[in-house]
Amino acid sequence: MTTPMADRRFDALCVGEALVDFLPDSRTRSVREVERWTRCPGGSPLNVAIGLARLGARAAFLGVAGDDEFGHFLKGSLAQEGVDVGAMRLTKEARTGLVFITLDEAGERSFTDYRKPSAELLLSSADVARFELGETRIVHLVANSLLLPAAAQAGRELLRDARAHGCLTSCDPNLRCSFWDDPQRLRALVGDLLPLCDVVKLAEDETEFVTGVADPRRAAQLLVERGVKLGIVTRGAKGALACRGGRALEVEAPKVEVVDQTGAGDGFDAGLLSALAERLREGRTLEDLTDGEVVAAMSFACRVGARVVTKLGAVAGLPRREEV
Repeated sequence: MTTPMADRRFDALCVGEALVDFLPDSRTRSVREVERWTRCPGGSPLNVAIGLARLGARAAFLGVAGDDEFGHFLKGSLAQEGVDVGAMRLTKEARTGLVFITLDEAGERSFTDYRKPSAELLLSSADVARFELGETRIVHLVANSLLLPAAAQAGRELLRDARAHGCLTSCDPNLRCSFWDDPQRLRALVGDLLPLCDVVKLAEDETEFVTGVADPRRAAQLLVERGVKLGIVTRGAKGALACRGGRALEVEAPKVEVVDQTGAGDGFDAGLLSALAERLREGRTLEDLTDGEVVAAMSFACRVGARVVTKLGAVAGLPRREEV
């Protein structure tokens, strides 16, 4: 028997990669010019889980990291933030993935990663089965690391099973096309996932790859036409827009001084899912919400995302509830 939405233990389960980010001590596009690096938790779903916890939501993380010093660092960092790590697996089959980030003067990022093969890619159906989906209100999946066939299948099964348990399903593809030897496989995977998602968030530079059109308004509409209930496109300093049914929604972003754009989208996801979880705790559904309530949730998400870019790294700027 499925637990009623209002009585579930977790607000959100975040699923996907767990990585260690190394942040530079200076502005440069070249890894060779950086003298010192700072180790930080990383990976989009891990960032979202921490963001949710800081906003007062009860979050859990499901993913795979290496049974090594970096993996234990990630698991400990999540637990310290109040994220449940009971479904996080540490494995000796592969090492934890590492990402070295460089920044230019505008805060634009470049990545040098050590991820293939890395432990994050080993997500399996058995991992999904370790978590009782009837205990969470939202399942949020990040698709970029579902590179191996077993992981891709686990992602599909996760969303199908989450829907069967009455969860709100959310996906942020967080595209890194260069990570895939054949980007067409990534496009096909995202195409499989879209009809299984209630909420999908794309960055503006991802719309053409996913939907075939660059125009963000048309792209949001196409997401809905493919079965998504709330299709969102984030536009950086220009805010965000969405399509819900045949209706267009739009919000502005606060003006802030940008230090580092890393993790802005993860902050948006955390803010949006936190706001939606509040309504789900009341026993309501996404369909129950007025357009005004959805716009308020998007506006809150933009404020969270804007806070993230004012500090170095994806996690340092994730705010507490009272700070937003």
